[in-house]
Amino acid sequence: MKPSKNHPAPSVLPGEPADASAPKPPAGVLERGLSILECFREDRLRMSLRELAECTGLDKATLLRLLGVLQRARMVHRFDSGSYAPGPALLHMGMLYRSTFDLGTRLQPVLHAVMQQTGETVAFYIRSGDDRVCLYRENTVKEVRHHVEVGTRLPLAAGGSSAHILLAFTGSPTPHQAEIDAKGYAMTRAERVDEMASVALPVFDGDGTFLGAMVVIGLASRHNIVAQRKAADIVRQELALQGFASAAPNGWRVPAA
Repeated sequence: MKPSKNHPAPSVLPGEPADASAPKPPAGVLERGLSILECFREDRLRMSLRELAECTGLDKATLLRLLGVLQRARMVHRFDSGSYAPGPALLHMGMLYRSTFDLGTRLQPVLHAVMQQTGETVAFYIRSGDDRVCLYRENTVKEVRHHVEVGTRLPLAAGGSSAHILLAFTGSPTPHQAEIDAKGYAMTRAERVDEMASVALPVFDGDGTFLGAMVVIGLASRHNIVAQRKAADIVRQELALQGFASAAPNGWRVPAA
C-alpha cells in the first residue's frame, strides 16, 4: 500500500532501533553473531536478552535465533534464569590461540605500543626464586634512559616497582601491598636506581594465570607521578587489546607453592 495521509510512510523500518542513539546492527549474519560475542566483557560476564539487544542494536526475535545457533555451537551458554554468558567452545578456541602464539609474540606488541606512547623503557619481568628476570623489553630511543637487557637478573630485595608486584602476586610480603590492592599498581621513585621512577602492573593471561609484571621506567625528572599514572592506564589498555588483563580475576588466590 502506498503512503497516504491516512497511512503515512513509517519513519523507522522494521527491525531497526527507533532510538537514533542506539547502535546500528551489522548487516551480515556472521557479523551479527560476532557482535553478540563482543558484548561480553570482564565487567559483564552475564547478560540478559534485553541487555544484548541494547548492546547490539538487534531486535529480540533476531537475537533469539542467533543465540540458538551460538548455543548449539557451545559459544554461548544460557542459564535457567534466562541470562547468557560465553560458552566453553570459546575457551577451546582461546587455548588454540595460545598454542599458536608464544608469550613473547603476544607481549611484544604491548611493550612496543606502551614505549611509543610513554616514551619510556618498558620491560616484562617474572619471578625466579628470590630474583626477578627480564624476559622481554622495549628500550626507549631517548638518549638519557634506563637501559634494560633481556635476561637481566635482579634480586627482589633490591626493590623497584616490578619487584613489589612480583612479591605481591606470588605470596611474599611487600610494603607496597596496600597501594597495589587499592590502585592495581606499584609506583617507586629512586628506590633501586637513583634518579629513576617506575610504575609496574601485574599481567594475567586470559585464563586468569598470573604471568609476571610489566614496568615502565624513566628519569624521575620527566617521569613524574602524573606521567606514571598515565603510563599505568596505557599499560592496562594495551594489555587488554592483546587478550591480557592487568587485574586478578574475581576469586583469584595466590597459587599454593
